[in-house]
Amino acid sequence: MAIFLDDTSRVIVSGITGSEGAKHTRRMLAAGTTVVGGVNPRKAGQTVSLDGHELPVFGGVAEAMKETGADVVVLFVPPPFVKDAVLEAIDAGIGLAVVITEGVPVHDSAAFWAHARDSRTRIIGPNCPGLISPGRSNAGIIPADITGPGRIGLVSKSGTLTYQLMHELRGIGFSSCIGIGGDPVIGTTHIDAVEAFEKDPDTDVIVLIGEIGGDAEERAAAYVREHVRKPVIGYVAGFTAPEGKTMGHAGAIVSGSSGTAAAKKSALEAAGIRVGRTPSETARLVREVLAETT
Repeated sequence: MAIFLDDTSRVIVSGITGSEGAKHTRRMLAAGTTVVGGVNPRKAGQTVSLDGHELPVFGGVAEAMKETGADVVVLFVPPPFVKDAVLEAIDAGIGLAVVITEGVPVHDSAAFWAHARDSRTRIIGPNCPGLISPGRSNAGIIPADITGPGRIGLVSKSGTLTYQLMHELRGIGFSSCIGIGGDPVIGTTHIDAVEAFEKDPDTDVIVLIGEIGGDAEERAAAYVREHVRKPVIGYVAGFTAPEGKTMGHAGAIVSGSSGTAAAKKSALEAAGIRVGRTPSETARLVREVLAETT
């Protein structure tokens, strides 16, 4: 099994006619993703030819869903147009909207986050690499060839660290890997992913990657302490971040001792989560936990 995305998912790409949209659609197709079309209101009715696949372009998500049965949209849309694109996808009732775009204004993210609250649409992102269920489907920009299917569930704020942990644990493999993005306002959170991994019978261990800034990791730790029985391994990026400097993602804002890597590590460990100080140490802890449970 996998969470949020599997081999039954039917994907459309908003922005498929742009260079980034086309490039990553090719990669999704090569990974075995069922891509059934694209969205561009200015090029509706056209087709896009990508590596032997003739994909129709629709004027909107609602039309694409009606014609193709799509249930996932991946958005490669310039920042000024992301809000309207996501709102349209939510109003169409699509199940999953994966917002890859970086630089989305926070008030726009807040607007479509609020609009999605009482809808059936799950948002991942913005400013994220998307998600992959290896061997089943890939929605976003995560390289599909760095790992295979297995029994680890991974949720991460950082795209780069998502790839690194996937590579370091490639010999074991993953049920699903989800890059949730590091902006101050995002759709799917660590807690959402951890909850889904806890319920997934084919996930044996959960890896949670955070970074400095905000309190998402502390809230996830509290959730794990109360609700999760599977082993969770954590990593927090930013132990060597210089004090007083703006670092990385827009959400990486530290106020006093709140939001520091040390504070997050303490909160995770207090919830029974073993925390690595480097990605390699984190991968070693995962191997140790799996060896203990088999």
